Amino acid sequence: MNVHHLELFYYVARHGGVSAAARHIPYGIQQPAVSAQIILLEDSLGTTLFHRRPFSLTKNGAELYAHLRPFFEGLPEVTARLRGNHPVHLRIGAPETVQRDYLPRILVRLKRRFPKMRFTLVTGRADWMEQALLEQEIDIGLSSLLGKRQAGVHQEELLRVEMALLVPEKSGYTKAASFWERDRIDLPLIAMCEEEPVCRLFQGELAKRKVEWFPSLEVPNQELIVHYVSQGFGAGLVLAANAAAPAPARTRRLSLPDFPVIPYGALWLGKPNELQQAFTEEAAAEAALVKAGKS
Repeated sequence: MNVHHLELFYYVARHGGVSAAARHIPYGIQQPAVSAQIILLEDSLGTTLFHRRPFSLTKNGAELYAHLRPFFEGLPEVTARLRGNHPVHLRIGAPETVQRDYLPRILVRLKRRFPKMRFTLVTGRADWMEQALLEQEIDIGLSSLLGKRQAGVHQEELLRVEMALLVPEKSGYTKAASFWERDRIDLPLIAMCEEEPVCRLFQGELAKRKVEWFPSLEVPNQELIVHYVSQGFGAGLVLAANAAAPAPARTRRLSLPDFPVIPYGALWLGKPNELQQAFTEEAAAEAALVKAGKS
């Protein structure tokens, strides 16, 4: 009997199917490979371990899972003891902008504190981050903190960020209120997808003002918003971590003083370990630098 096949079966049984197992196995393996190796395990045992549609363990599958579960679920604790209870691997979820502009400095400082540390980066939207924690796909996330957390998910606010409008420098707009005074806004709105919590909050504020202005261009990150605005294609909804910083070239930043600020921070599941705690401390230090205009 192949022990690797037993491990794959454990993940399939734990997560309720092959596709879910492939997402949670802590190393790269595709769904077809999982399916093929489970079939080899079933062939070697001469029995079916689970029904595929809908998923359910057979009697023999449930017996095997009950035998394997204590071993595989106990491995993290044993591994921690063998490492001297010092975690060395951190799976981090964060938006693209955070990964590019802020995470490198955080990780350099963290590496000084934990020289043997290794890390994995995963890109995701705010609404995905919390679910990824609950499904144990990441260890810690950096995200907006809008809305209420699910049970077991903890947070620490690190920074409050203002929403702003970025307009082409030659557009003639000098204040955001000028948009709300118009019967029809003549500049296309450039923003991230409507599912983003910040976009939903912005649209809610427009609705309070009885203003209809929906995105004409949806882009995946703030950098593209800046790029299209600088080329004169419209006005962009952006986040200003440091409102005093100069606007990008060929643009003008218009503050939204009556709009809510966006809290950003760290998310984790359960009690943080030493590495998660240290990461949050370094992220807080970076946030302080950003707020002071030094980062």
